[in-house]
Amino acid sequence: MSRTRADRTGSSDRDENSEFTFADVSVVMGTYNEEAAIGNVLSDVERVTDGEAEVVCVDGSSDRTPEIARGHGAQVIEQEPQGYGVAVREAILAPERPVVVTTDCDDTYPMEQLPEFLDAINAGYDVVSGDRLYHGADAMPAFNRLGNHLFALLASALMGERVHDTTTGMRAYRRAVVEGIEWTENTGLSAELLIRPLMRGYDVREVPIEYRERAGESKLDPIEGGAAIARSIVTVCLEERFR
Repeated sequence: MSRTRADRTGSSDRDENSEFTFADVSVVMGTYNEEAAIGNVLSDVERVTDGEAEVVCVDGSSDRTPEIARGHGAQVIEQEPQGYGVAVREAILAPERPVVVTTDCDDTYPMEQLPEFLDAINAGYDVVSGDRLYHGADAMPAFNRLGNHLFALLASALMGERVHDTTTGMRAYRRAVVEGIEWTENTGLSAELLIRPLMRGYDVREVPIEYRERAGESKLDPIEGGAAIARSIVTVCLEERFR
């Protein structure tokens, strides 16, 4: 099942008669001490895309994460740890390929669905967003799962349009979308990356995805992080409403 936005104002990055392949795709992520999972994630990307997609990691780790990433052929951009959004914002803006896919480095997201995301981009969507909650997200802690449902309800109420998973880390974007918007949030960047395109009339599709148990420990405090995400949702929705 998918959910779509009917009015499309986003522009195409390709000739009308051509389609993107994985040679046009950059898979990007912020990484911070994920040596337990990063190798599996990058192996999955390489397998699913036949090694054609490039991978960009923006890294502030003190463990072997950047070494492992480089061993898999990823481009590693090192920076001091400054939070989720700072790393991911750098990651999405670094590549020059026309399709940018975000994912997390904790092995929770199904890289085997990358072809489905690319097919949706080729079908004309500007943003393809993975909905972890559609299948129940049983691997997610119950408190986090409840919080993510509440985030989606809050964003839906403020936007006047139903969305189902505002904080997923797995999305595909046309590069023109990520380059054409000023991204301001840190902890709440994942929600901002969905809300601003939707409220500017880009064509967004939510695709159900399976969510797996993470490898390694979460870096986000559920209370403080949740409050920051909620504030971001309110701030971004109001900014877009009155801009």
